[in-house]
Amino acid sequence: MLTLFQRKKAPPSAGTSPSGPAEASKGLTRPQSAAALLATPRRQKLLEHIWQRTSLSRRQFATLYRTPLERYAELVQQLPASESHHHAYPGGMLDHGLEIVAYALKLRQSHLLPTGAPPEAQAAQAEAWTAGTAYAALLHDIGKIAVDVHVEYADGSTWHPWHGPLQRPYRFRYRKGREYRLHGAATGLLYHQVLDREILDWLSGFPELWSALLYVLAGQYEHAGVLGGLVAQADQSSVAQALGGDPAKALAAPKHALQRKLLEGLRYLLKEELKLNQPQASDGWLTQDALWLVSKTVSDKLRAHLLSQGIDGIPESNTAVFNVMQDHGILQATPDGKAIWKATVTSDTGWSHSFTFLKLAPALIWDAGERPAPFAGTVRIEQDDASPEASPSPAAPAAVTAEAAAVDAAPVAVAPNIVPADPLAGLLEMLGEPPASLAPPSPDTSAGIEPLAPPIAAAATAPADVPSIASEAMAAPSTIEPSGEHFTAWLRHGIHTRKLIINDAKALVHTVADTAYLVSPGVFQRYAQEHPMVAKQAKEAELADWQWVQKRFERLQLHRKQPNGLNIWTCEVTGPRKSRRLHGYLLVEPGRLFDDIPVNNPFLKLWNGEAPSSTL
Repeated sequence: MLTLFQRKKAPPSAGTSPSGPAEASKGLTRPQSAAALLATPRRQKLLEHIWQRTSLSRRQFATLYRTPLERYAELVQQLPASESHHHAYPGGMLDHGLEIVAYALKLRQSHLLPTGAPPEAQAAQAEAWTAGTAYAALLHDIGKIAVDVHVEYADGSTWHPWHGPLQRPYRFRYRKGREYRLHGAATGLLYHQVLDREILDWLSGFPELWSALLYVLAGQYEHAGVLGGLVAQADQSSVAQALGGDPAKALAAPKHALQRKLLEGLRYLLKEELKLNQPQASDGWLTQDALWLVSKTVSDKLRAHLLSQGIDGIPESNTAVFNVMQDHGILQATPDGKAIWKATVTSDTGWSHSFTFLKLAPALIWDAGERPAPFAGTVRIEQDDASPEASPSPAAPAAVTAEAAAVDAAPVAVAPNIVPADPLAGLLEMLGEPPASLAPPSPDTSAGIEPLAPPIAAAATAPADVPSIASEAMAAPSTIEPSGEHFTAWLRHGIHTRKLIINDAKALVHTVADTAYLVSPGVFQRYAQEHPMVAKQAKEAELADWQWVQKRFERLQLHRKQPNGLNIWTCEVTGPRKSRRLHGYLLVEPGRLFDDIPVNNPFLKLWNGEAPSSTL
């Protein structure tokens, strides 16, 4: 029996030598040292931010932080953080680990820990709580490499992380049918490989911190108090950054704020707008054990509803919305861990059609006494349920085609050796100065500019001569008819209710040259996102959604034209660290949006091709 536990020695030639062409052809990856893994400019920048948050000397930092981070890097190597969710690319696990530590330590600075202790006790324990926060953040997902992926060497022998760091070229694949939440319970297998005996001895001398840390490492955040909240918020921020959300807003929000907003939005839509259990085309179907919502329809309406409530930071991509909902436990994952299911609905009248769905637990939406009656027909899951690009059959009813057929492409893992778009740019912006190598945003977007003048409060009431259509701006998006007039009314209403902030870093409306300046295409994209019904008119006109809105606005002739007849004006944006340009429209009459015209934004100047100018 003992022979079952004896491990064969690797042949001498299979050491840590660089992989050659034969290894590359077999899909093998050569393990790297911690120094090599951490040597990239982005990771070095993150390490610098982590050090700056600790108030330690370089020598002390090396002992308490740098060494555990290096052990973590050697253990996770080039493994991704997920198969098709956040940080799903080679090296994503290491990036996510560094990001969440940086976020968590930033959050830690706003807390005096342990909570309620005398000031002298908090001061004495400050460094231990800072280190404990970093360790909890770093290790919260490490169990994934033990239970989510199968890693093997070239000879087919299996590597387990409790064997120690990888020593030879390796390959990996995600396990089929893995349990989605098991990695939290597996963390206890590995954290001793990152934290040495001296560090564990030191932490165990602080009972309150020690228990909170053990709860986090066991995945029991609800028992970990403030430490659990810090890690949860930091994780949410890192995931939001990777999926296209706004990490700064995630940091500022209370725990589970995004989860609550998403659930509240879904509950509202199911109560007021979405149609369930229709015998043919419907927005969703409720069975005995699940709520099946048509993915494209619900994502568009949920985004529109949240934006109409003044909630920013909602990803523009449906794929990102699905991923965020899945990350917060709102959606039930497919056996492959994805958000999108494919199923065929058959009613008791014989009507049948296939859709791409989001699957939810009904208990998330309704209390026991409020739950509607289940669907009389059937919802049958297709075998290839991971194919969200499927479109309706040619015979599908027009209503089904318009409302439910299209869906954004499902998240897929980035192929090895393909470098994804820089996921750390926004992180480094939020943590401190941006890396010098980052290119400024393109001139046609409204995000990413330096902070401008503070937001200026607009009057809350509208003058008597505002067109009656303005009252429609407050109506549910599905009850109005999009038009240029409604766009203008929506714009005014948003400014007066402060759902649209002006003269701020990411504002879509500024005051320039004593009038309103509308950033294009951002302001039209925002309107189209809040009003998904624009898509129908835009499709008929063979235009993008925002272009259709822009054309309707131009027809009103409310904007100034340049002397050469062009509609678009360019503004230079200047900030303390960089400058860029915006494109947009100048209104003829600013009173259409403002009762009292705010002062001009001092950071925006009209561009005449040679030098910025604040006048026409």
